[in-house]
Amino acid sequence: MSHQTLIAYINRQIASPLTEEECALIQEYFVPKKLRKHQFLLQEGDISKWAGFVVKGALKMYTVDETGRENILGLFLENWWAGDRESFANGTPSPYFIDAFEDSELLVMTKEVFNAHFKNQRFVAELTRTLTERQALKLLKRVHATKTLTAEQRLIDLEKTYPEFIQRFPQHIIASYLGMTKETLSRIRAQMIKK
Repeated sequence: MSHQTLIAYINRQIASPLTEEECALIQEYFVPKKLRKHQFLLQEGDISKWAGFVVKGALKMYTVDETGRENILGLFLENWWAGDRESFANGTPSPYFIDAFEDSELLVMTKEVFNAHFKNQRFVAELTRTLTERQALKLLKRVHATKTLTAEQRLIDLEKTYPEFIQRFPQHIIASYLGMTKETLSRIRAQMIKK
């Protein structure tokens, strides 16, 4: 059952395990949502309605520039949260698209459900703090990599940190995520093989 995946995930993030009542809340209010490949969880200009936990599948978060090119900002796999936290929290239009790269299954919760049933739960504060700290550190590391590492170093770092991205997403998505063209990524890979 997919709720057990979410419960196990939360238990790994918090100091003391979820109580039976907290588990029952999660099972009652997190609703399964299936996305077919290329189906949107969020589109630019919309207000994020969902906080979504990925049970199965892969999603990508991106903006589209004036030439129509996707600029990949985030990739989400199993046991990741997918959504625009700022839009969800503040009710502001999102500048991002999030769509399913593979057929995906999520457990989602609306802002109304969060405010009515989860906002004051003790595990939510701890989980939010843990996830916010982790996200801030990842973002800082990513900005540092973009500003200081060579394209080859960024690829090596990604292969070490998130090898599953390399296995699940095609080269053009990985290239965009790393801030380079597909051709540059191909050239770097060819040079690395020769070494």
